[in-house]
Amino acid sequence: MKALKSLHRFAFILAVLSATPTLPVAAQTFTVLHTFTNSPDGDPRNGGLLLSGNVIYGTSGAGGAYGDGTVFRINSDGTGLTNLHSFTAQTNLINSDGAFPVAALALSGNVLYGTTVYGGTGGNGTVFRLNTDGTGFTNLHYFTTTVSNTNSDGSQPGSALIISGNTLFGTASEGGSLGKGTIFALNTDGTGFTNLYNFGTTPSDGYLPQSSLVISSNVLYGTAAKGGSSYTSGGIIFSINTNGTGYKILYNFVTIEFPTSLILSGSTLYGSAEGGQFVGQDGSVYSFNLTNSVFTSLHDFTGPDGDQPYSLILAGNTLYGTTVTGYNTNRGIIFSINTDGTGLKTLHAFSTTSGTKSTNSDGAFPSPQLVYLGNTLYGMATQGGLYGDGTLFSLSLPIVAPQLTITSTGANVVLTWPTNATGFTLEFASNIVSQSVWSTNAIAPVIINQQNVVTNSISGKQMFYRLSQPPP
Repeated sequence: MKALKSLHRFAFILAVLSATPTLPVAAQTFTVLHTFTNSPDGDPRNGGLLLSGNVIYGTSGAGGAYGDGTVFRINSDGTGLTNLHSFTAQTNLINSDGAFPVAALALSGNVLYGTTVYGGTGGNGTVFRLNTDGTGFTNLHYFTTTVSNTNSDGSQPGSALIISGNTLFGTASEGGSLGKGTIFALNTDGTGFTNLYNFGTTPSDGYLPQSSLVISSNVLYGTAAKGGSSYTSGGIIFSINTNGTGYKILYNFVTIEFPTSLILSGSTLYGSAEGGQFVGQDGSVYSFNLTNSVFTSLHDFTGPDGDQPYSLILAGNTLYGTTVTGYNTNRGIIFSINTDGTGLKTLHAFSTTSGTKSTNSDGAFPSPQLVYLGNTLYGMATQGGLYGDGTLFSLSLPIVAPQLTITSTGANVVLTWPTNATGFTLEFASNIVSQSVWSTNAIAPVIINQQNVVTNSISGKQMFYRLSQPPP
């Protein structure tokens, strides 16, 4: 019983200690990691990013050695930029390997997968793969030539692929049997291409799918930028089984228009939309509950607070995103908002550009998506920078002390804290007087469900715990 009383006592102290960091933390810092020059490194107009460990893999939708875009890698500290592939020059939209890779890459093992909007033997885009060291570039699929905008497989695949097992899933914004876009699947070795769905059967069917798909079990979720209640309506949210059956319209956009991004957390979809039907409505961030089909507009942008939200990611209970334009400079912002719609913050406003090349110090018009690691956001601005060809940037966020929780299980005490709080060490002490000696906990944490978990035996002695981080 004595040990249990001690356990309750240090649980109370824990709550107090974990409310504030044990050492000073860094302030929010915006850093330009790379300034693009168009050639040979690329021009990130509508490119995308993928973060793996401390390496960023990206696409630039223009520029490079031949002007038709690149695949590149760079360390997360801005060093070591390497051009992995420059897409070859195309004539009348046709070339051997594709042109204009505008979407983020997908990664499996040491292989990257991506799409190009144009190029290839049919001029309507490609699916490609290459190794993370730049070797082994291979086209897995050439989208076929269209006649009156129709074909068998789709055209202009401008969204990122997703991987499930050995299968790639994606969307083509146009083409297909009705010329309104497709959902497709193919194996990672390029075999088994399947057109899962042709958009445009009816006005309510939706068309022009542009955002990437998300997957849960054997169900794909996505958006189409147009269609719904009529051919001119503002788009839809849909679901479809991975085998192409069971297509459903989950939601018709009415006042909000042109959905641009989609993410899934549990039973809730979060997304952004570029515009709206009312004057002064400059895009929205929304949620859609898959359990009860409740749609919630979390925030409607009005211009001064941002315009045309394009990207969205989720970290904990916070959504981070960018708007292409808006704010007082009209060059776009990075923002955050809680998942319940409260606490909208402008984290960075891109500065005014000047001159014929539209240059500035930090970049402008951040339309590609953000990626997130620890307490740092990474993204690209499509224009601006020293040469007017865009920038790759990072934004370190103020470190919030993670919540350290404690539970008792039999003869053990279990301590947990979230994995996205990087750089913290679990320490213990037998008392908390001013001369307390804090020591590093001998048992290293294991990761379970995105939580650091440490299990210690209860010795019967009073013990206090804290999370500590060295100064920046």
